Amino acid sequence: MTDQDATARLQRLRGTIDNIDAALIYMLAERFRATQEVGILKAEHAMPASDPAREEQQVARLRALAEEAHLDPEFAEKWFNFVVAEVIRHHTEAAERR
Repeated sequence: MTDQDATARLQRLRGTIDNIDAALIYMLAERFRATQEVGILKAEHAMPASDPAREEQQVARLRALAEEAHLDPEFAEKWFNFVVAEVIRHHTEAAERR
């Protein structure tokens, strides 16, 4: 492979990565729209912001999906915990506004 071929391949790969990053951002935005609705529903019915049993089930499910996808399950769990912390913050804010 020539340097020119390598540069072209690098540009193609980076384009793919950029497209995936954009898709991830839009998917996260959609996920947060759904969790914001959950937060409003919980606030309206005085339900707790967090649901440890649900979170535990999700961690197990996502770890299994990560293994299937050949993604580090530890990374998947860390990502989920990061997202859930933000979701709980939103749910707590929704409850405080009620």
